Parts: sequence; structure tokens; C-alpha cells
Amino acid sequence: MIPFDPRGLVNRALLVGVSEYDHTEPPHGVPGDLPAVKHNLNRMREVLTGGQVFGEQDVKVLPSPYLADFGQVLQRSARQAEGLLLVYFAGHGAIPSGADELYLQMRDARVIAGRHTVFHGAEKIGDLLATVLATSAARRIVVVLDCCFAGNAAPVREHFDDKRRVLLLMSVQANHRIDAGDARTPTPFTAELAALLDEDRDATLSDLADRLGERMAALGLRTLRDDPWEPQLRTDLGVDVLLRSGAAGRGRPVPAPVPVPGPHDPLPGPPGPDPVPRPWLRTVLSGASARLRGVCATLMGLVRSVLPPRPSWRTVFRVVLPAAVVTGLLGLGLFRLGLVGGDDTVCVPPLELRVLTDPDLEPTVRAAADAYLTSDRNITDDGCRRTGVTVYSAGSSDVVGALRGQSGAWREPPDGDVNPQRDIGPQPDIWIPASRADVDRVEDGQDTDADASLEADEEPLAYSPVVLAVPQNIASEALEERTGLSLDEMIGDLTARDANATVRRPDPEFTDVGLLATVGLYGEGGHAVARGERLVAQPGSPSPTAADLLCTLPDDDAVDNSTAALVPEFLLRSGVGCDPTTRSPRLAQYPEDVPGVEPVFVRVRWRGGDRDEAARDASAEGFRAWLTGEQEGGQVFARDGFRSADDQKLLDDEQVAEGVLREPAPLDESAGRDAMARALDAYQDAGGPGRVLFLLDSSGSMAGLWEGPSGGPGLLRQSLGGLGGRDEYGVWTVAGDDPAHATLLPLGPHARADAERAVGTGARVRDAEADPHAALLAALDEMRERGDDRPQLIVHITDGEDNDRLTGDRLDDVLAAARTSGVPVTVVSLQSGGCDRDRPDRRIADASDGRCLDADDDLGAALHDEVARTGTGEG
Repeated sequence: MIPFDPRGLVNRALLVGVSEYDHTEPPHGVPGDLPAVKHNLNRMREVLTGGQVFGEQDVKVLPSPYLADFGQVLQRSARQAEGLLLVYFAGHGAIPSGADELYLQMRDARVIAGRHTVFHGAEKIGDLLATVLATSAARRIVVVLDCCFAGNAAPVREHFDDKRRVLLLMSVQANHRIDAGDARTPTPFTAELAALLDEDRDATLSDLADRLGERMAALGLRTLRDDPWEPQLRTDLGVDVLLRSGAAGRGRPVPAPVPVPGPHDPLPGPPGPDPVPRPWLRTVLSGASARLRGVCATLMGLVRSVLPPRPSWRTVFRVVLPAAVVTGLLGLGLFRLGLVGGDDTVCVPPLELRVLTDPDLEPTVRAAADAYLTSDRNITDDGCRRTGVTVYSAGSSDVVGALRGQSGAWREPPDGDVNPQRDIGPQPDIWIPASRADVDRVEDGQDTDADASLEADEEPLAYSPVVLAVPQNIASEALEERTGLSLDEMIGDLTARDANATVRRPDPEFTDVGLLATVGLYGEGGHAVARGERLVAQPGSPSPTAADLLCTLPDDDAVDNSTAALVPEFLLRSGVGCDPTTRSPRLAQYPEDVPGVEPVFVRVRWRGGDRDEAARDASAEGFRAWLTGEQEGGQVFARDGFRSADDQKLLDDEQVAEGVLREPAPLDESAGRDAMARALDAYQDAGGPGRVLFLLDSSGSMAGLWEGPSGGPGLLRQSLGGLGGRDEYGVWTVAGDDPAHATLLPLGPHARADAERAVGTGARVRDAEADPHAALLAALDEMRERGDDRPQLIVHITDGEDNDRLTGDRLDDVLAAARTSGVPVTVVSLQSGGCDRDRPDRRIADASDGRCLDADDDLGAALHDEVARTGTGEG
């Protein structure tokens, strides 16, 4: 492997170190300043400018930038670089609860819990990579991350078509935090990296990564989870780059760089005629001719495997020719990498099937594909493989949307924002969704001139119910509480046993498991959206997959021990990729109204994809036949804890996971197309702009609870951070009898500063009693009349002194209206015990599927979170 040598080209290095943060206090601040990072920048600049690749003018140092400033400088550096672009970041890194993305926190970073963006003032690693890829002509892009959770950047890189240009060096493995070390020296990772770069030798990135791991292991460095601290490198096979030339190279002429085609370079013309080979070379070439013929066949197989059925010329130039160059350079090496069958038969690479599946199914489908590749059914008499299989996954709603309305863009991406090849992956030959309803949703709304057609098997490959996996310490072992109940009833029983119990589900837009769970949460007809969302409310975004959810919960023992998870039953057998010794043992409960997972085999045909149609059909049918075989693919599903699609019995009834029932009954029927589509639409609407009406008790008894951040107006102003510019909200003051309320701020969109000013200057205590009965009925009527698809919420802030006017028929009137309105009411009682079970405030909140908060809670944070679940966050 010859590393790319960027010397002599226009190179740029951007060194970003955030040592100082504006917001470090709770509840929204980052963990603290990082004084060691100041030393990182000086040290990295010193070692990079001393090694012929970067000159003094090529290195830009950016200490503690704000997010906007970082973006501008990054784009400028990306545009200027032609050879090598190096982007280095040191500072705080953060991940959402699902660990699906890494955020690099700049000087203005804040962490605000809510449904949408949690990390303000932070750069998402996917956006950073998109920026440098889109704006830079650099032939190699090196990104070095020295922060907590740096390894979580690795999966993001895999989603980019042009990822071969990007080399990613990460200070630590995924889902791990690290110590910044002594404030007087660079951070541990950067200290070792700089020491290696400062040695008198040529330093390539791969060599640095190898030696970094050895040095850090020798030092005994460990992460904050007390695991070995292991730097990570992600590059494509055979890709490397020179970062610094050692002292031995100083004073020598700079060699011409290795010619690596840039993304916008014209293709080189054909070479001139070679001289007549000398006799010894002619002999070598003659003896290698058979091998070279095999290499040529290999190259053609590789071309077929990476291209869609009808490639554009752009794809040919950007994908095929670089592959051809690499293959030609490797030449005989490819022959020696195992492309042979029995008796030294040269094997032509098999036709490659592209298999797209649901993210929660990917481990099982990948295991099945791996087993198929080496099975007798896939091996010829010569010992060669008949078919290759590439398995990948993508968000379920994205796949359904692309097959339904973007198949043309998938086959031939336009120059625009819609590009399924980039956002999902290559055109699939086979699709294995987690529910047949996905196929029905595609076909129901598919374009009449769609470029993709689906042929789905009638029977699913297997079955797995979606269960409520309850921590054993708060679970009931009574059979009547584990089966035969609705999901709503099960959650009610759970919270009755443990008031601190919570429930979480994976992202309904990313995986079918989350959407199937949502069908049960919203109830028959999908009408209980607000209640369903409140049952699974959580800080931050939901985990992208069920496996991620089960892997994230153990990060906090208290959360793990009190949180039930809506996940497919098979995960209780096959497990997830995190330490099982830290996970709370769980019992599975089987809600009768939540459809199960039913993976189905779907052959996808593409318009114009008839170049190798017969061979591709044969390969797809061979894989399907093996996958549906009871003793073949069925064994993989059995090993992973699936059930039979016919009778819903465990495929492996001998090795039953702890906490799983052998024959739970009844189990819900298959998911319906309309139910899943309705649940997804409702979930997406619930995440849109919201509407909140605040009722602020301004009666005379509130005088002692009025001033300061914990007073009524102060709490209201704090909660406005959960609302954005697209949300509608208003404020009524409640005092007196006729009328029972006055409008302080009309319902509508507002700038936050204007709303805070209106509350701060206009809210006054009156010498009158409040009538909560009349005010609440008027508020419920107001929100009902405005009823649309927006999430809605009523917030009643009161000291409860006038609750003697909420008794008897008057209380019954409010409870009846609350039950039928569909609008949750959050009652904020400023007195201790205001939310005891029989108090009017608690009963009104419960009747409306809302929440009651009292002086025993952290009212500021709790009310902010309640409002943020309805609103879109600061905007």
C-alpha cells in the first residue's frame, strides 16, 4: 500500500480546541471548562508545521469558537484545500440517548431536554462531514477527534458515498467518556499523538493509529467506564496518507505526489505505447497471463457488484475507474487473496445481491447471509461461490417513502436534495422489512410510473412479538398481568406498583419496532396520541433501534432498574452489543394490542435492470430458498430467539431466554397498513409545532408565591424555553368571577423576549379569589375549538387555595370535560402535597392524561420538560 503523499499540493489543517464554555451551570450547561485543550492546539500546531506537509500558513488555529464562527472557518479551509485537509477537534463531545450521532460542542453549547434538538451550539458530526465533502476538492480528508464518545462518529462516516476520501481517527471507542487529564498539559490522547508526530520518521495515519493504541495500552489508560482506552481508525481498505515527513527527509527534493484522482479531476488519457519488454519481463508476463485473466474477471465482477442495474456515466467515472486502478495495481495480489476454488481453480467473483433490511433485523439477516455464503447450496462443484450477499439497513420510514415516491431518484439520482443512493444505500435486489404492512404502504401510495416493483412472499420468514420488557425488580410474575391486557393497562399496572417507573420505545420513524409499539400506545383507532406520547416521554430523542435502547439504559443504573422497554422479544435471547453483566434482568409482558415483528422476503425489480436479470433472479431465488429452509435460514432465526410465523411457537424451545414465556396468549394479529400509516402520521404531527395555554393564578393568596424564579410568573417564564417561533401559546390570568380570566398574552406565535416582557410587566396579583372551575372549562373549550393536528397542552399554575370551589358537581364538570377534550392538563401546584392522589389538581391532571407537579418536585425543570414535549424548543 502506497500512502497518498500530499507534499507539493495546497494543504490545509484546521485545529479546533474548545477549552472555555459560556454555559457550564445546570440545568443546561456542559460539564465544565477544559483547560488542557489550550495546550493541545499549541502542541499540534508545532508538530504539524515541522514536517514538510503543512507550512505555517497552512495551519489555522481556532481556540474556543462559537458554532457560527466554526462553520465559516471550516468551509473556508475546505474550499482552499486541494491535497490534504486535516480537521482536528478537541473539546466536549455529546450523544443523544440513542447514541446515533455525535455532537461536537462549541463555546456556546447548551443541553436542553426536549423532543427535538437537544444539543444547541454544537456541530453534528454528520453535518461536519457533509460540509467538507460537499465543499472541498481535497484528495484526502483526515478528521481527528479528541473528545468523549469520539468513536460514535464511525457509523456516520459509512453513510457517505464519497467516504473513501475520508480518514477518521477517534480518540476513544464508541459510547465511552474520557478524562481530559492534567490542566497543565495536553489531553492524554493528543499528548501521545503529538509525541508520535514529533519523531524523526515519516508518519502515516495508519502507522500513527497502530502505535497510538500500543502506547496508550502500555500506559494503562482507561475510560471512565474503567475499560481499556482504545483509539479507533476508520478508513477504506488500502487508503492511507502521509501527515508528516521525518528528519531523514528534510533537505531532499520533495517528490511528486502519488496521483490520486480528485472528485472533480478529468480522467487521464490513455498512456503511450510501452517499450518492447525485455526477455525476463516477457517471461514473467507470459507466466502471469492466466492469473491476469482471472484478475480481469475479478474486476468485472467487482464492477457488477458496486453498480446499480443501469449506472449513470457519473457513477462509472466516480466508482468504477478508481476501483479499476486499485485492482490493476494490486494485480497478482488479488489472486493471492483467496479468489480461488478447489484444485487452484480461478473463481470469477459471484454476482452480488444487495439486501436491505430493517435496522433491528440487520444482525440476524447478516448472520443468515454469512451462513448462506459458505453453505453447500451456494458453493459450486469447483469450490467457488455462486452468489455474494451485501446486507445493509436504513430507517424504515425512509425506505417506505423512497420506494413509494422516489424510486426514479433512487435509480438515477438528480442534482438535488433527494438522493436515496446517498441517504439509504444502493438499490436493493431484496428488501426484508419487519412487517408486511410496509409493503402494503409502499404499493398503496406508489407512483404509477415507479421505477421499482415489489414481489413479496405470502408468508413471513419468522415472528417475534413486541414485548414490554420490565426490570425484574419492579415486574409482576403473575401470568394474568403478563398476558391478555392492553399496553395501556400494563403500563397502568406498572406505574401503580412503582410510581417512579417509566417506559421507553425506539424511534417510530427509524425502526418498525418503534412504530408497532406506537400502534398500541395510541389505542384502537389511533385516538389517544397525546396520552400515548406522555406514557413514553423521555429526556432527549428516542433511541434509533430497540437494540440501542437496551444498550443505552445500563449507562445509568437507576434508569435501567426503573425503565421498561418496548422491544422485540428476540432481543431478550440474542442480546445486544453492550456488556450484559450491567443490564437489569427483565421479564417480558405481552400486550394484546401491539402487533409483532414479521420479517418478509421481498424481491425488488428495477426498471431497465434487465442486463443480468436471469442470473440475478437465480441468485435471489437461491438465497430465498435457503433463507426459508427450516434447517437452513430457519436455524439462524431460531438461534436468535424468533418464533414460527405459522403457530407463533419458539423455533428453539429448548434454549428459552430468561424472562420469556413459552406460549403467551393471546398475541396481536399482523400489523395493518392503515394502522401503521395512521400511527406514523400521528407521531410526526405530534412532533410538529404545538399550542400551549397557560392559566396563571393571580388571586390574592398568590402574593407570597409571586416573586423570584420559583414564583408563578418566574416558573412560567422559564418554561418558555421549550417553545419555538412556530409554536402558538398564550397566557390567561385567573382571578375574579366575571370574567374568571383575563388575557395577558393572546394565543399565537410570539418572540420569546416579547412573551417574557409581557409576563414580567403585565402579570399582577389581584385582591380577588380565583375560580378554577370556570377558567379550566373555558380553557378546555378554547383548545377544543382550535382542535387540529397540533399537539396541545393546558398549564394551570396555582397555589390551590381556591380549590374549595372545585368540589362536587363543579369538579365533576371539569373532570368530564378533561376526559373528553383530548387536551392534557399539567397542573403546577405551588404547595407541598398538592398532587396527592385525592386532591382536585391530581384528579384533573389524571383525567386529561396530563401531569401534576407540586412543591415536592423540581418545578422549574419539570415544567420546562412538559412544555418542551408539546413545543418545538427554542427558535
